[in-house]
Amino acid sequence: MTTFPPDPNLTALRLELARLRSERGWTYDELARRTGLARRTLIEIEQGRTIGSPKTWHALAHALEVPVDHLFATLCEGHAPPAEPAE
Repeated sequence: MTTFPPDPNLTALRLELARLRSERGWTYDELARRTGLARRTLIEIEQGRTIGSPKTWHALAHALEVPVDHLFATLCEGHAPPAEPAE
């Protein structure tokens, strides 16, 4: 029997982006300037109309000065994340 992983919590991911942007007092224009991303892309991500690419999230993590894994950890909000591999 195949066991599928739970769905990622994309809402938590976009809300974390919005929280981090708001916490810094940045507008979409400011975040766009700091990332090199289009303002429209940022709005669409926060509003849940697109998810963005790995390159997009890498740029966001650097601009917000948080590890990219901090952002992606929110995808497991509401369910247990995968276990750490045994060493």
